[in-house]
Amino acid sequence: MIRAAIVGLGWWGRTIQRELAASSIVRAVLGVDVSEQARAAAMADGLATTASFEEALARSDIEALILCSPHKHHAVQIVAAARAGKHVFCEKPLCSSTREMDAVVAAVTAARVQLGIGHERRFEPGFIDLRQRLAAGEFGTALLMEGNLSQDKFFALAPDNWRLSAEDAPVGPLSATGIHLMDQSIALFGRPVEVWARLATRGSAFANGDTLAVTLAFESGATAQLTAILATPFIGRLAVFGSQGWMEIRDRTHPEHSTGWDVTVVHRGESPTTHFVPPHPAVRDNLEAFGRAVSGQASYPVSLEEIVINVRTFEAITRSALSGKLERV
Repeated sequence: MIRAAIVGLGWWGRTIQRELAASSIVRAVLGVDVSEQARAAAMADGLATTASFEEALARSDIEALILCSPHKHHAVQIVAAARAGKHVFCEKPLCSSTREMDAVVAAVTAARVQLGIGHERRFEPGFIDLRQRLAAGEFGTALLMEGNLSQDKFFALAPDNWRLSAEDAPVGPLSATGIHLMDQSIALFGRPVEVWARLATRGSAFANGDTLAVTLAFESGATAQLTAILATPFIGRLAVFGSQGWMEIRDRTHPEHSTGWDVTVVHRGESPTTHFVPPHPAVRDNLEAFGRAVSGQASYPVSLEEIVINVRTFEAITRSALSGKLERV
């Protein structure tokens, strides 16, 4: 059992706390947050808490930190944790610049600690199936991925929430939902080389935009077209098109409270087939894969190289969304 501290006890930190309550691999033994209210809520569910990040670093019984803090703090916190000999699972975006990522890579490599990332959509069964089918050549040559992950949950946030800040999250739809699609496209197609993005504010007063469209060009020649909107009711859809067929995965509900997916598969010359995939604890799967890597049982399925590619792509999309120009990754 890996003993971990959750840093940041807001919306997602509390979600992680609930997920780990059912885990036999990773156990949350401490919660860290400067907010007395957040600590009280976590304590009501049986988690010891502190306001001190340094306390989590100093405790010898804590092997790993799970970072659910605002991403402007991630790089500094990961470096500090690595230097203290702690493994780190970090929510997305792991950091926002190549400069920060270089410091993270140097620190975790020198300390020989495991780095995990909160891209749980890789662990959903429909996506795993899609990835395996594509790799096996079932759909022929990969041509294009379409993805739309949109929601209107942020209307419930206070206007001063960091998730709506043009400084802390300058391309709001990207760090909220679009980053998941970005990661899934990297998992399927490899390394992106160019990006064009358009950010607009159309259906809200959010300072960091509410509508994002992204086109990614990959080394392989494949393309991804990604949409993330924060001012429309939830939709989760991902489709991959190949020269011999295509596959689409549709969320029935928001993945925070998933009720499963409808998956459609089409092969050239055949009628479409659709099947249902029941809900699955992908968040917990990701955390437990991290825990198994920490204990040496298995390699973590997202490599450090892929995490670096994620950060560089995130940075390039941000540049393009703010400049309106085609950017190299």
